[in-house]
Amino acid sequence: MIKGLTAIEAKEKLKIYGRNELPTVKPKSIWKIALEVMKEPMFILLISSGLLYIILGDLTEGIILLFTILIIVFITFHQYQKTEKALDALKMLASPRALVIREGIEIRISGSEVVPKDIIIIHEGDRVSADAKILESVNLVVDESMLTGESIPVIKNTKIDKSNKSGHIFSGTLVISGKGKAEVTATGTSTQFGKIGTSLLGIVQDNTRLQKEMKVLIRNLFYIGAILCIGVVAAFYFTRGNFIKSLLNGLATAIAILPEEFPVVLTVFLALGAWRLSKKNVLTRNPSVIETLGSATVLCSDKTGTITQNKMEVAVLYNGEEIFSKNVFLEKKDQLSNIIIAAQHASQKDTIDPMEKAIEKTVDLLGLGKAENYKLLKEYSLSNQLFAMTRVLEKVSDNTISASIKGAPEVIFKLCKLNDIEFEKHLSAVNQMAVKGYRVIAVAETSVKNKQLPEKQSEFDFKFLGLLGFEDPIRPEVPQAIKECKEAGIKIIMITGDYPATAKSIAAQIGLASDVIITGDEFKKMDDDEIRDMIAKVTIFARVVPEQKLRIVMALKSNNEIVAMTGDGVNDAPALKAADIGIAMGNKGTDVAREASSLVLLDDNFASIVSAIRSGRRIFDNLQKAMSYIIAIHIPIIGLTLMPGFLPSIPILLMPLHIVFMELIIDPICSIAFEYEQEEKGIMNRPPRNPNEKFFGGRKILVSSIEGFLLLLVVIAVYFISIEEGHTDGEVRAIAFSSLIVGNIFLILTNLSKTRSFMCVFTEKNYAVQIILGIAIITLLLILSVPHLQQIFSFEFPGYKHFMLSISGAVFMLFILEAIKYLRNRKMN
Repeated sequence: MIKGLTAIEAKEKLKIYGRNELPTVKPKSIWKIALEVMKEPMFILLISSGLLYIILGDLTEGIILLFTILIIVFITFHQYQKTEKALDALKMLASPRALVIREGIEIRISGSEVVPKDIIIIHEGDRVSADAKILESVNLVVDESMLTGESIPVIKNTKIDKSNKSGHIFSGTLVISGKGKAEVTATGTSTQFGKIGTSLLGIVQDNTRLQKEMKVLIRNLFYIGAILCIGVVAAFYFTRGNFIKSLLNGLATAIAILPEEFPVVLTVFLALGAWRLSKKNVLTRNPSVIETLGSATVLCSDKTGTITQNKMEVAVLYNGEEIFSKNVFLEKKDQLSNIIIAAQHASQKDTIDPMEKAIEKTVDLLGLGKAENYKLLKEYSLSNQLFAMTRVLEKVSDNTISASIKGAPEVIFKLCKLNDIEFEKHLSAVNQMAVKGYRVIAVAETSVKNKQLPEKQSEFDFKFLGLLGFEDPIRPEVPQAIKECKEAGIKIIMITGDYPATAKSIAAQIGLASDVIITGDEFKKMDDDEIRDMIAKVTIFARVVPEQKLRIVMALKSNNEIVAMTGDGVNDAPALKAADIGIAMGNKGTDVAREASSLVLLDDNFASIVSAIRSGRRIFDNLQKAMSYIIAIHIPIIGLTLMPGFLPSIPILLMPLHIVFMELIIDPICSIAFEYEQEEKGIMNRPPRNPNEKFFGGRKILVSSIEGFLLLLVVIAVYFISIEEGHTDGEVRAIAFSSLIVGNIFLILTNLSKTRSFMCVFTEKNYAVQIILGIAIITLLLILSVPHLQQIFSFEFPGYKHFMLSISGAVFMLFILEAIKYLRNRKMN
């Protein structure tokens, strides 16, 4: 038995040879990040304003303005670092995994942890994790086109030739068929793959529809800002006559109009959204899929390992006369042990096959595991022509030889040469077991007189012993997940290779009962039009081969469905790639399937898919709320900046420094507080989002603009009331600016949720919002109270009682917005 390396040996080799990976792109330096930040139009405007103040001799305000740029660079750098950490964590999760033997145990580890002398096990569809020498092989064929450019697959075996090709496998190549074991000879940059210098340092993603939409919106706002900037400079110059002051106000207008938060918010939401999904055992390979998750209308799922636990158990036994449940056959083990022992004899040792593992477990449970020692004389493998396998064993104690066979019941019945009556009797038992969802195999045995064995297993004179019914229990959380999907307007389609009766039984257990089941043979005979009509009514596909999944996906998409599809095999890759959301299995899935997918399910659990859809909806909602808030808050900033240009008799309210202070509140609120906000009520009780609907269409912009205009009107009212009360320009500015800040805080609170009251921010403990708003309020109080800060912001302190006007106006706005929210939700419910 191959034992492989010990944990200590593997750890030492990892230190010596390093991780099994190619060099990656170095993280950006702080200077490079700063340079990228400085290229943004917003920050160019800030620098221009700061330098202009210094040139004019207003050194204090100029330095403070430039200092705020450093703060914003710091915030951006912090967000970048946070994103990099999230992506690093994802990279570790995403690295190809390898099945290795360590201390005699088969374990799956990250491909980066494979070291020289490791024993790796490879199967069809696996991407080879390192260069290795083949120790065992069964029909092993490898595609080395990634390495050599040759499209013809190479047959592999244990023979070592001069070129070392047939006896070796190489990192990055793909196993087309067969299986084998190999000893690792090189890892990382020492592999043939590494020597050639092939680099997969990063995948350039196309901009998503949302990113393109944001880019157009920002570009249009930039043009509007430039035109308004010129207009404001002209208006201020002709009404007030000071060109430099007019230029400063024009720059302030441009700063107010440009919502530079959009790209920052989008980047942070997608990166942290992917990181959050990874915490739910879902790896996001393509961030744009987060948009699509909220609009999924159909979820096509495998049964085995996704809906079920992929842990086979022997649930029932049939001895030719009667079916016994597990509890009963454990009590009657003396009468039934011959069936389970024959099944064990027909199974391979140290197997990874779940059914053979279940047989071994049952043997141990019956206490029969170490009764006798046997020597294997010959094994007849399972084949497409004969769905059965035979192992011929010699008992060491008395040299008696027996041949044990297990396989498909109909095949075993024929090999046992049963008459029609016996055949129908046992077939009836098979059907009884299949209806209850059991996978059934038959077992037979025969004595062999000498060691001259026949060429074919069909030449043995087998005696039928009985049937074994295997159960793959459903995951306990699946029925609730199915229920959630139905409530969310998502149709579930179960696709399985099992018999219709088994599929129907499992479907009934998970709440997906249906009288209409389409088999692969029926599906094959249909044309595309028939499939499109049929697929709207069907929820269960049985005896389906992987190639048919692609036709299912294409038929659903032609019906304008947004399709999420799970898969694990090489042949599933086309369907995964064609689906709007391809979901590969992380544990049992092949590397090919994972590479073709958008999401990788790390625990192969159906409930994790539903959890991802819930998270996708939450992320999308919060992103939309953040964007709405950005547009809303820029309306009063723009209005208050423009107003003095057209009313020369009133004092200027917003200067560049005031706008920068607002930005320092807006930026972290958008990118952190809104992202941190929990999901809306009934998030999974509403239909999927229409994918053709614009993320930020005219209606949403109008609603956000109305909210912003409401705040603008409140601040203008406070502004003119303060002037009427006879306050100085500095006092008017302080009162009105306080009204803007308090109104901004209330605007944030009411926008954080579209279904809950603003008080939920405090009762549900959104600490991010509480901390940011707390800092904003304390800073505002300091600016209003400390004389030196008052001077910098051109404020004068009017007395605390005069700020009641600011608070009252903001409360009035909050009351109106909350009342509208309440009435809207009441109407929807």
